[in-house]
Amino acid sequence: MQSQQQWMVMGIICASLVHIFMAVESFPIADRITSLPGQPQVSFQQFSGYVTVDEKQQRSLFYYFVEAETQPASKPLALWLNGGPGCSSIGAGAFVEHGPFRPNGDSGNLVKNEYSWNREANMLYLESPAGVGFSYSANASFYTHVNDTITAQDNLIFLQNWFAKFPEYQDNDFFITGESYAGHYVPQLAQLIIQSGLKFNLKGINSWNPLLELGIDFNSGDQYYWSHGVISDATYALLNRVCNSSEMFREAIRGTISPACAFVNIQVSKELTDFIDKYNVNGDVCISNGQPQMGFLYQPFRSRFQTLSSPHSESNPPTQQQSNENEDVCAIENTIKYLNRKDVQKALHAQVVGFDVHWSICRSGDQDSVIPFIRTWTLINKSAKELGLNTTMPYRAWFEGKQVGGWTKVHELLYFSFHFSKALPVPPSPPPWPKGNSTKVVFVTTTRTKLNLEITA
Repeated sequence: MQSQQQWMVMGIICASLVHIFMAVESFPIADRITSLPGQPQVSFQQFSGYVTVDEKQQRSLFYYFVEAETQPASKPLALWLNGGPGCSSIGAGAFVEHGPFRPNGDSGNLVKNEYSWNREANMLYLESPAGVGFSYSANASFYTHVNDTITAQDNLIFLQNWFAKFPEYQDNDFFITGESYAGHYVPQLAQLIIQSGLKFNLKGINSWNPLLELGIDFNSGDQYYWSHGVISDATYALLNRVCNSSEMFREAIRGTISPACAFVNIQVSKELTDFIDKYNVNGDVCISNGQPQMGFLYQPFRSRFQTLSSPHSESNPPTQQQSNENEDVCAIENTIKYLNRKDVQKALHAQVVGFDVHWSICRSGDQDSVIPFIRTWTLINKSAKELGLNTTMPYRAWFEGKQVGGWTKVHELLYFSFHFSKALPVPPSPPPWPKGNSTKVVFVTTTRTKLNLEITA
């Protein structure tokens, strides 16, 4: 009898070991990152690689997945999408903003980010659409006709195939998050998921300082520059009366710049130079070695005629600089340098297919002039009025410890949160996952503006 019980126990143990082995082996071994170059030792797992979204066109999207530091099986899964269009979610979101590591410019090693979002969630960073970061299409014509609809469809196919690789996370609470132009990517993907009926356990969406409405988004930058003394009264008057930033952007897309807009752009460029970080106008800028500071004063503000993404050059390596708040102002440049290293690309299982890869950051807070809080506030008030929502919490300060952290206002299901004196990247704080059992779509505006929408699943 005792022998029989021993065999039963052994059988249970063997069955358990088989179950554990199968659970471990269900992860894609080929995508597991053993260690990134210069990485400190960590306890969580990392994966990166490609997911095919169109076999016929040989189109694949690149991802970087970081498990939560503790209890990944029970923590939510968050998909992060950077904007641009054209910004790298891995270069920007993971290695500059809220991923587990940040490149150190002096040593070339990685340092641990104590505010990493994987403290609270399993983070999935996706390079989208193809052509961004390490994602690619073998058919180069794709790059000339890709649009938001195609991007959303590819992202949906990516999720289907990614969950096939990682079935353990199929039932985890799922959030779609992003910033800047992801103000389009995030809700469009969420809508497609809901329409498809796929069971992704979607709990919320979350967009930081999203680009939502071109007229308000770009023109609020004009007002922001003027209100912060960056441009003169005369130049601001030209922007209001002759040609504003939205008009310049539309003309740039069409490829024909009118004499009036060209004149205004020249006047703006004389005052608004590259010596000012447009994502943090009160902060320091990263100066490359050997680059004279006076040269910045006469460089035109090129991005007025470009998309929100702007490639960075590595011709002059940046000097390691720290701001007054001990923030590495050369984080973007350090990340570009790190991700262009062959040993790093090999560790990430990345392929550089036929073009140079650059990374750019789309970010914004109350010091961010690209998508400033002014336009977020305007759009939220406009939306609340159109939806007939009552004010359930008047505009008031909120506190971080004993210090004012920002201001907030709630219109029933619409929640606005403004974080004081912080510029993008996304804030070094735990992500705003809804607590409890309520189903919410968290539509956040930037590093510093949060919008919560209640939805029914």
